[in-house]
Amino acid sequence: MITSPAWKDKKYAVLGLARSGRATVEALLAAGADVLVWDDRAEAREPYAGRCAIGDPLEADLTGYAGVIVSPGVPLNTHPIKPRAGSFGVPVIGDIELFAQARDHLPPHKVVGITGTNGKSTTTALVHHILKTAGVPTTMGGNIGLPILEQEPLLEGGVYVLELSSYQIDLTYSLDCDVAVLLNITPDHLDRYDGDFAKYAASKARLFSMQAPNRFAVVDYRAEADEDVFEEAEDPLIQFIDDVHVGDQESWLALQGPHNRQNAAAAKAVCEDLGLSSDQVIEGLRTYGGLPHRMERVAEISGVAYVNDSKGTNTAASAPALAAFDKIHWILGGLAKEPGLGECEAELGHVKAAYTIGKAGPDFAALLEGRVPVEQCETLDRAVTSAAANAEAGDTVLLSPACASFDQYQDFEKRGEHFRELVEALA
Repeated sequence: MITSPAWKDKKYAVLGLARSGRATVEALLAAGADVLVWDDRAEAREPYAGRCAIGDPLEADLTGYAGVIVSPGVPLNTHPIKPRAGSFGVPVIGDIELFAQARDHLPPHKVVGITGTNGKSTTTALVHHILKTAGVPTTMGGNIGLPILEQEPLLEGGVYVLELSSYQIDLTYSLDCDVAVLLNITPDHLDRYDGDFAKYAASKARLFSMQAPNRFAVVDYRAEADEDVFEEAEDPLIQFIDDVHVGDQESWLALQGPHNRQNAAAAKAVCEDLGLSSDQVIEGLRTYGGLPHRMERVAEISGVAYVNDSKGTNTAASAPALAAFDKIHWILGGLAKEPGLGECEAELGHVKAAYTIGKAGPDFAALLEGRVPVEQCETLDRAVTSAAANAEAGDTVLLSPACASFDQYQDFEKRGEHFRELVEALA
């Protein structure tokens, strides 16, 4: 695990004992910190009995604490922990900030931080894969993979590749990325920013303001032009993703569609700045296998392709999946994050028929009526059955809901796994 002598004998509170919270507690204890832990679930607190203090930081005296560590899922704009900690002069931070504090005590390394509304998981995994294929010691963490503090420190010359949500950036203050990436900014998660898109964009932009002068920045031109993301940054060396030439996309089997061309361009810019050759990047693009639930081809049955894009949780994320295929039987719906079809409007020419599910199903059906054939299926099993019955050889059945999953599923992974199970049952 990753620890730091800087934490020794300091007092920390950890609120929330899911996986990243547990990894944080273990790292702090291993470093000799004095830790107070809390989770509303009694079973989550049980493993810490006798190992550290147990108590709710909302009720504890936080005088002298070095930090309260919360999970990114805690809404800072509404949760009482931030004003409570602030009344004691204690910062509310996340595990990424602890990683940043530990960097001085790790073997010499570099950090790549990747954010954006859409595409950050694919780009993070892609950069990690290209580096690994080229023989560079690397690991990925943050909003993907294992909690970063749970992982073993890399050998000298290693590269930590971090996917960073705006929530994680909000809890981070000293992460000086050697390369910082902003893929795009579109409206999402605005409930966490009091409905203010400018606040959301500013959260993303803080990734650059934490960089030292003359660090490398890879950014979407439109995001910079519209949001001035470098307003607080100090003299970054800027590479616009739009200006990166990446070559023959047809040979990247897991990276189809215009959005993946942008992801590949961002990854190429990152890896070449880290010293890789163009040939090494091309080999990484060619051999990349893709992520589960992100345009994941799960089967081909009787000439019909079945694609799991459950991670398409907003219209901007689903639009690229629609653009990547033709003759689509589109399964969409769930818990809508915004009204309307958004960027999916421009891709309806690729849709042969639509099958709506979930809470937003009736609204989507009304929007699509008269434009494409549409069935209100309510549930995923009905949608898959109907789409499979209607699809012909050469068609694609695409689950890309353009919505969150929480009306019917625990998360987008569970929704994607259910789709995969339903498709497997068709074979």
